[in-house]
Amino acid sequence: MTMLLKAGAVALAAIAAQSAVAAETIRFAVTDIDGMEAVQREMGPFKEAFEKVSGLTVEFFPVSGRTVAVEAMAADQVDFVLTGPAEYVVFNARLDAQPVVTWNRPEYFSNVVVLDSAPYQTVADLKGQMVSFGEIGSTSQHLSPATMLAEGGLVYAQDYEPVFLKRNIAMEALIKGEIAAIGLNRTHIDQMSEAFPDQKLRVLVKGDELPNDVLLASAKVPAEVVDAVRKTFAEHGDELLAAITTTEENEKYVGGSFNATVTDADYDNVRKMFENVGVTEFTQFVGE
Repeated sequence: MTMLLKAGAVALAAIAAQSAVAAETIRFAVTDIDGMEAVQREMGPFKEAFEKVSGLTVEFFPVSGRTVAVEAMAADQVDFVLTGPAEYVVFNARLDAQPVVTWNRPEYFSNVVVLDSAPYQTVADLKGQMVSFGEIGSTSQHLSPATMLAEGGLVYAQDYEPVFLKRNIAMEALIKGEIAAIGLNRTHIDQMSEAFPDQKLRVLVKGDELPNDVLLASAKVPAEVVDAVRKTFAEHGDELLAAITTTEENEKYVGGSFNATVTDADYDNVRKMFENVGVTEFTQFVGE
């Protein structure tokens, strides 16, 4: 009888724990979506699908960028943040935030491109030239292209001059010969080719697949809630991906997947990218 009572108590405790998780509200932010209206529009279908299969309630927390997001997590205003690889490194260093699941996108890699008619044939040919990158601190538009140049023998900000121009402005500068090359990701090449159909770009060097965007959790989130979120992605990935990619802004995830077995070590190569641009402390975003 005692054993039965104990078994019943264990079962009731398990049910209570499950009920507590099911009743949990998680506060959710996305670093590259600015404001509540935009996050509701772009992530609304995901919220609806996630709540349905997880039993959790998602409460969006609007942010205006990565700095606001990390400050919000430090102030215990947000539980989960969807962000990029470089941003994850800072969240982890400052707040011990941990990766929960990666949001994988196909063909996520960086390139350094030149005009097809340019004389540059190798990375070494860019020595003494000016190279434009995208958003400062971006994994695919800055850190990875700079790392590719470093691997080709060029020391950052010493063997060439890095500048940061918006893509269309960078392309115009490339055409005028004001810069020699541009660092960007695969998707951006297509966009620039469409915007400048009379100009042909040549990939001088192509990088490896990059670590993916990651949903990370605050160190203050209970382990059972983190496990519930991770389990939801592992068991309902197809449904969630279908919901996410119904909005045009999330087309980058079409054909992608989720990885719920991600670990912090998966982002060690991003830390090396920081070092390649002269950053050895990971508690601040590059350029801030």
